Amino acid sequence: MQRRTLLGLGALLGVGAATGAFAGWTLLGPKGQPLLLSARDDGDGRHYAVGFRLDGSRAFATQVAERCHDVVPHPSLPLALFVGRRPSTESYLIDTRDGRLLQRLVTPAGRHFNGHAVFHKGGDWLYTTENDTNEPGRGVLGVYRLQGERLVRAGEHASHGVGPHQLLWMPDGETLVVANGGIRTEAESRVEMNLDAMDASLVLMRRDGSLVSRERLAEQQNSVRHLAVASDGTVVSGQQYMGDIQDAAPLLAIKRPGQAFQPFPLGEAQRLAMNQYTASVAIHSELRLLALTAPRGNRFFIWDLDSAAVRLDVPLADCAGVGALAEGFVVSSGQGRCRLYDCRGERIVAKALELPAGLWDNHLRLA
Repeated sequence: MQRRTLLGLGALLGVGAATGAFAGWTLLGPKGQPLLLSARDDGDGRHYAVGFRLDGSRAFATQVAERCHDVVPHPSLPLALFVGRRPSTESYLIDTRDGRLLQRLVTPAGRHFNGHAVFHKGGDWLYTTENDTNEPGRGVLGVYRLQGERLVRAGEHASHGVGPHQLLWMPDGETLVVANGGIRTEAESRVEMNLDAMDASLVLMRRDGSLVSRERLAEQQNSVRHLAVASDGTVVSGQQYMGDIQDAAPLLAIKRPGQAFQPFPLGEAQRLAMNQYTASVAIHSELRLLALTAPRGNRFFIWDLDSAAVRLDVPLADCAGVGALAEGFVVSSGQGRCRLYDCRGERIVAKALELPAGLWDNHLRLA
C-alpha cells in the first residue's frame, strides 16, 4: 500500500530500545485501526494537524500557525511531519501519540516548502520539496537529519526541474521519484510566472542527488503534481492543466517498469469531469487498483491498474485526500463526510465514516 508502516514486534522493540523516549509506543489503536493523519481547518479558519481513528475517535488536534498540505509519517517512530502548503516557510513535527508539537521546522532564508516530503526507510533522513527563491525556477530537495526529536538541515540537492511538488520512494528505497510541476513562482507568492514557458517533468534521482532519468509529457502546460508508486515500481502521476479549459490534456499518466512516461488511458467523459485538475493519487498494490480525487470536478475514481478498466466513477463533493488500507481506500472531503471504499469484492461498497465532516485539506496518510 502507498503508506502503511506496520512493523514486526521485534523491529518495533529494537527501535524503542534505541530511542528511549519512544520505547513501548503502540502503532495501532483500538481494534487495530490505523491512524488517519491530515491537515484540517475549523469553521473560523484556524489550522490544525490532526490524527483520528477510523471509528471517529480523535487522537489529537494540534493548532498550527500555517495551513499544511501533506503529512509524512516516520517509518518506525510515533512522529509525523505536517508539511507547510506552498509557499510556506514552516512545517510541524508532531508526536502522533498525543499531538505534542515537537518542532516548528523553518526553512533557511531563500527557501520555501512546496507541500511534500518523505522520510528515508531508515528513519534518519528527511527530504523535502522546496523552491530556491534567490534563483526563481530552480527546484531543490532539502535534506534534513533527525536528531532526537528535531530535524536539522544537512544540505540540499537540485530537483533537476522547476517547481518540485511531490516526491516518493521507488521500491528499492534508495531512488526518489519527483514530480516537477514546471511552474515558477516568486517568494511568498502562488502566482504562476511562466505559464507560457512551463517545464514540467517526472524525474528519477538517487539519494545523493544524481539524476537517473527525466521525462516530460507532450503538453507544455500540463503540470505534473502528485504521485503514487506501486510495489512493482509502477509510477502514476496526476496533473493540473494550466492551459485553455477546452484543451484535451491527459490528467493522469503512468510509467510502468521499463516503459516510457505516458498518458494513462482515460475515457473522455472522465477526463472532462476532472475539470482540468487532479489532486491526490493512491495505489493499492495488493488489489492492483488506482484511485484519484478530482475536487474541482467533485469526482472520485478507481481503475484497475493493469487493464485501466474503470472500477468506480462517483460524485464526491470537494474530495481531497485518498489513502490505501487493507479493505481498499479512505477518502476525505473538504465539504462532506469521509468515506471508506471496500474494494475486496466484485462490487465496490462505500461506507461513510464517523469522522468530522468537511474542512479536510488536500491529503491524508494512514499510519
